[in-house]
Amino acid sequence: MKNLTLIYFLMALSIPTWAQETLNNQKINGYKGIWFTLGQFSKHGDKYSGGLGTYTAKHRPLAVYSEDVKRTYFVYGGTPSVDQKHLLCMISYYDHQTGQVPQPTVVYDKQGVDDPHDNPSLLIDNEGYLWVFVSGRGRRRPGYKYRSEKPHDIGSFVQITEEEMTYPQPHFSPVSGFFNFFTKYTGERELYFENSADGHRWNEDVKLAGIIEEGATKSGHYQVSGQNGPVMGTFFNRHPDGNVDKRTDLYYVQTVDFGETWTNMQGDTLTLPLSTVENGARVIDYTLQQKNVYLKDMQFDHQGYPVCLYLTSSGHEPGPENGPREWKLTHFDGTNWNTRTIFQSDHNYDMGSLYILEHNWQIIAPSATGPQPYQSGGEMVSWESSDQGINWILKKQLTVNSSANHNYARRPLNAHGSFYSFWADGDPGSFSQSGLYFADSLGNVYQLPYDMTETMESPKLVN
Repeated sequence: MKNLTLIYFLMALSIPTWAQETLNNQKINGYKGIWFTLGQFSKHGDKYSGGLGTYTAKHRPLAVYSEDVKRTYFVYGGTPSVDQKHLLCMISYYDHQTGQVPQPTVVYDKQGVDDPHDNPSLLIDNEGYLWVFVSGRGRRRPGYKYRSEKPHDIGSFVQITEEEMTYPQPHFSPVSGFFNFFTKYTGERELYFENSADGHRWNEDVKLAGIIEEGATKSGHYQVSGQNGPVMGTFFNRHPDGNVDKRTDLYYVQTVDFGETWTNMQGDTLTLPLSTVENGARVIDYTLQQKNVYLKDMQFDHQGYPVCLYLTSSGHEPGPENGPREWKLTHFDGTNWNTRTIFQSDHNYDMGSLYILEHNWQIIAPSATGPQPYQSGGEMVSWESSDQGINWILKKQLTVNSSANHNYARRPLNAHGSFYSFWADGDPGSFSQSGLYFADSLGNVYQLPYDMTETMESPKLVN
């Protein structure tokens, strides 16, 4: 089982006195998203910036619908007030019976950190307890697991673990328990998983992938994972010699026995950790095409086959020089992997989600140019396919004439039609207020109340 490390103890000693009074388990009077800039500027602006309350694509899920209480619970990166860049890991819910939201709760106050890489992810167990997985950042800041003190209640949370854990992607099986894909900075960004029967006692971390090409010394990956009954699957790319700006290739692995064995879609057993570029998990060699790969979402189709949504481009810097930025779907059909280009957008960090419905597939993403072109985000658009992802039409533009770019549209787990997609806005070019929004399945968009005077209030229809 896991033990706390000395490095986290030393980090705790270094916390300044102003940061020792936390806002943990307190309410915030409104839904105020975190604004952030990475600070890596080139000709067309920062590598990414703006309202990043629902960042990153590697934190998942951020929202879960509970049929038991008719609520969609959601987590996000918040801040105490409009003039602050102080990250609060927040939780709240949308009540589908009343159409209202409560004042959100601070699960964990990041105590001076302003970086949404530390945003939380969410899991609900079979007893209704809410589990918030707070991301750390490499080996500089630890990650945490928190659990609600009462089922279905956001009033108070208790800390369960402290550990090295970045980009948490928790899943729950009523039969086997908790399963978490995540990242550790053991070779830049390497992929791991862990599991637990009860959420309190976790097995040792297992390294899933750390691919090092010949002549290199470092590895690195990003992943998007999903669950389909007993199947836990993950798509990932690789970072040549640990260079995130050259991310490329597409891989897929899955397990049906909670991590005991791993296979590709041809049924070949894979030996962990995956460490070579050419291995049985590789789906597409994008190195030959000199393309970067930016993962967005994954789903399973109605036959249980995996589908990955991602974007490719010619380089990491923003602007038209590295276009076209093509959104693609790679889908296993039972025999082969098929890849199709769907649409284009103007930034590598435009992020949206894939929905696989009974008769239609859908993507909600900021694919229309927003008020800050060639910056991260844009105007939200709903795309639809009636033939399992082969052909797509623009169904509806959800946001129009916005003052700031919208980005990181997130699909709730078990998404309900009244709270169907969840995202934030913000001006990528300068520090701004960041609001939080959701859309229903008809394309109506609502803003969560930025300032609240009552304990429960109704979101505002904005389109």
